[in-house]
Amino acid sequence: MTRPRRIIEPFRIKVVEPIRLTTRKERLAHLVEAGYNVFKLRADDVLIDLLTDSGTSAMSAEQWSALMLGDESYAGSRSWYRFEAAVKDIFGFRHVIPTHQGRAAERILFSTVCRPGQVVPSNTHFDTTRANVEATGAVAMDLPVPEGLVPADLHPFKGNMDVGALRTLIAQEGAAQIPLCMLTVTNNTGGGQPVSMANIREVSEVCRTHGIPLYLDACRFAENAFLIKQREDGYADRGVKEIAREMFSWADGCTMSAKKDGLANIGGFLASNDDVLTRQEENLLILTEGFPTYGGLAGRDLDAIAVGLQEVLHEDYLTYRIEVIRYLGEHLTNGGIPIVQPPGGHAVYVDAAAFLPHVPPAQLPGQSLVSEFYLEGGVRAVEIGTTMFGHPDPVTGEEVTARMELVRLAIPRRVYTKSQVDYLVDITLDVWDRRERIGGFRFVEQAPVLRHFTARFEPLYELTT
Repeated sequence: MTRPRRIIEPFRIKVVEPIRLTTRKERLAHLVEAGYNVFKLRADDVLIDLLTDSGTSAMSAEQWSALMLGDESYAGSRSWYRFEAAVKDIFGFRHVIPTHQGRAAERILFSTVCRPGQVVPSNTHFDTTRANVEATGAVAMDLPVPEGLVPADLHPFKGNMDVGALRTLIAQEGAAQIPLCMLTVTNNTGGGQPVSMANIREVSEVCRTHGIPLYLDACRFAENAFLIKQREDGYADRGVKEIAREMFSWADGCTMSAKKDGLANIGGFLASNDDVLTRQEENLLILTEGFPTYGGLAGRDLDAIAVGLQEVLHEDYLTYRIEVIRYLGEHLTNGGIPIVQPPGGHAVYVDAAAFLPHVPPAQLPGQSLVSEFYLEGGVRAVEIGTTMFGHPDPVTGEEVTARMELVRLAIPRRVYTKSQVDYLVDITLDVWDRRERIGGFRFVEQAPVLRHFTARFEPLYELTT
């Protein structure tokens, strides 16, 4: 009988960065100073930082070597051509526009194609995507499959778009009112859940029938491709790069933050097959980001992304990456913690509504958990619920709550070891054991857009040392 193999990191550690232990009393003082918003904490006061997997990856020896090859010529640098070749090799689009990160690509795309009153459907828009759509006066419309709104459901592709709802939307609004359709792979807001190839294909066919461009938000494309390989019939024997290429063959363009599956600390791009639109986008890029062969990035960063885009497709890395997420999810589930099932690609999402059923959504149960995880063990997570996606009703002032109340434990790539993941499990279980003593939060101040980044809160219960 073959014994199951344990997870091992498919890399060796060459450089280490100290992290500092703090006391519970110190952490409470830091929380109070930050207005109970973990975005405002000093990174030095965080032990395990799971706020985001964006820009937090550890770069490889090959990427560090590539940095030294960076050509900082203003126009037409060697770094640009290496970057362009790497993107075209995987994504296959004719035109590539570099940007300093994904939200810059979103801003350029939406400000070029969207008009007030139009509608941009998606499986689920994430925070900056939604904000950039709505900044143009257009409406960001979420059309997730019903299974995607039930955290405990074990559907393998809960990131899918509801194609029937898309057809209904087109019939109601008219194709001319829909400048493009977006699919986020994986679906971050919906629990890091993958989108199936069948769903990508079906959405594409609907869009092409009506002349609507389809764009993928591709920041976690490799994880999505690997989960297709694992979960979708007919793909088990296909290479991950081949699967990724098929994903993009169904789209007309994409935006990407290379800070995720580019394994880089900064950077992104906008790509498409539209010659006319690309010229318009390049004009806006020059105005706000930089020349079209650097787009606000140093040449060395372009080189780091070019290497990272190839490394992220290595199947030994992806096997390890997805297994770490599964391992964390399995151990939390075994401890009774309610999470979004099955665990996806880059994070485990704790179901805060089920964790704290006595805290109503308007009292921000996800914000309570985020604060408690930090207070318990110096773990910084992020709320993906009413704090991030809710808003005050413009007439009554009452809080309009989100569809789900989640807390994301986003795992940076190639950063933390198994013992640190085990520590995370212990901290979460310790909070779970005293969950009945945890109350809610309320806003003290909030910005009109992307409020979760800068808001201040106060607890409706006593946080003790």
